[in-house]
Amino acid sequence: MTAPADGADLSTPSLRRRLAAFLYEGVLVFGIVVVAGLVYGPMMNQRHALSAQPGLKALLFVLLGVYFVWCWSRGGQTLAMKTWHVRLVTKHGRPVSPTRALARYLLCWVWFLPALAAVRAAGLNSAGEMLGVVGAGALAYAALSRLHPDRQFWHDAVCGTRLVTWRTPPKLRAESTHGAPPS
Repeated sequence: MTAPADGADLSTPSLRRRLAAFLYEGVLVFGIVVVAGLVYGPMMNQRHALSAQPGLKALLFVLLGVYFVWCWSRGGQTLAMKTWHVRLVTKHGRPVSPTRALARYLLCWVWFLPALAAVRAAGLNSAGEMLGVVGAGALAYAALSRLHPDRQFWHDAVCGTRLVTWRTPPKLRAESTHGAPPS
């Protein structure tokens, strides 16, 4: 593996830190979902929460795709990833292209699809049961990263991407807090 030009650390963040970023991302995504629902409902003259559901699901899938692909291909980080010092790069440490970011977004659904299929097959209706099954599925998927030689997630290995530890280089940090150095 080649180091990037800026000498950044390409070590894999701990699973704990990646899961913390994942949970924080969930909070941010919840905000996107709520705002989209608030806009979509009146636009579609939605009178009942279950009416027009396929359209809302499709809209959310596209909106979340735009959010993640844009963030990952323009700096490699979402707000949650910035907070937890995690960055998405190619397996060689380079920035991720929009096409690769889109492939990663689509494959990221592996976190949830098996658990959602199990919920549907079991006919679970209670929110607590569904959340428990989906949460257990996501944790099981995350634990599988321990089987990868570099502790990466399956979807990253397939897409040729990886999550790395990322902290702003000290020189840039000093300039951003104190202004440009005197000339």
